[in-house]
Amino acid sequence: MKFRRDAPVALITAVVLVVGVLTVASNLLFGGMTTAVERSQVQLMSAIISFNLDGASGNALARAEIIAAEPEVRAALARQDRPALLAATSGMFATQKDKYGVTQVQFHTAPATSFLRLQAPERFGDDLSGFRPIVVAVNREQTAKKGMETARSGPAIFGVAPITAPDGGHAGSVEVGMDFGPVLDRLKAAYGLDLTLFLDEAPLRQTATGMDPTVLAEQNRVGSTIKYYSTDWDLMRTLVTAEDLRVHDEASDYVRKAAGKPYGVIIVPVRGASGELLGAVAVTQSFAPTRGAAGRSLVLQGLFALFAMIVLVGVVLVVVRGFLLRPLRAISARFAAIGTDETVEEDEDDDRLSVEMAELAAEQKRIAALVAAQGAGRRGRGS
Repeated sequence: MKFRRDAPVALITAVVLVVGVLTVASNLLFGGMTTAVERSQVQLMSAIISFNLDGASGNALARAEIIAAEPEVRAALARQDRPALLAATSGMFATQKDKYGVTQVQFHTAPATSFLRLQAPERFGDDLSGFRPIVVAVNREQTAKKGMETARSGPAIFGVAPITAPDGGHAGSVEVGMDFGPVLDRLKAAYGLDLTLFLDEAPLRQTATGMDPTVLAEQNRVGSTIKYYSTDWDLMRTLVTAEDLRVHDEASDYVRKAAGKPYGVIIVPVRGASGELLGAVAVTQSFAPTRGAAGRSLVLQGLFALFAMIVLVGVVLVVVRGFLLRPLRAISARFAAIGTDETVEEDEDDDRLSVEMAELAAEQKRIAALVAAQGAGRRGRGS
């Protein structure tokens, strides 16, 4: 083994291994941080959609309770005076529709008979008990309720409040419905999310007979569900498949690419007021910024690792060759010249040697001087 060759190789190998291991560990750590950030984004998306859907149903219920408390409304419904009830509420409905996204207001008589639809006053008298359990429950229990259901005109977020007659008896109920579209549009504007509401096709066809028939077009079908509303259907149809929607009793999430960009997607189940499964909301957000930052970090860490290797290898070579091997060669040459006629010039850099090398050089000089003195003595006796 030659120290001159093998020592630098061993040290350089150690440097490369240490820097490489640290770089890999750093990449793994940053990758874990990226995964944690994306996980928190998915959880935030789930919280946003759940909070806002619940908030929308709360707003619908608050508006229904305000209407139910109006004396004119209570009196008109109690005496079943449809023209008077329409006159008392039509202006309010127009305002609520324009400003707050209220798409339907309907009054019922017990147990669940449509008395007046402000959005379609000509349609009344039909029995809703077969598909509107929330209306049945409010009239039976005479307590306010909220939630999502599919009505004749389509799915909506409802708040239903009981109406008390002027004499204290139960007169019926009123519901305020808010369409999903404006709610999803507001979420996109506020948070930059894209959202799509998918509904099970069979109950939708059976119940929403007054809904726009184009909703049920073939291009909106995904497995057994129908896309009811989407903020970006071109994007969402590439991210959500029938298999993703097949089982959505609980929220599920995944990452999928569209147009070369990664997107985080979460499928949130949508349940009716009675707990029945109506469909799901798919929520997505681009993970390109997060993944892009991770990619840039990987490149930068690789460059830093390469730079560190080059610098450390240079330091190893300078230290081993400059501070160890070169002085050793010079001092070894001086030792070899002791007792011979060969003359070795003193190194002008002896004063810059390390302490250990300086001690070795001093020892060489002492031995050389001793040998020279002994030689001179022998020459003197011989003469």
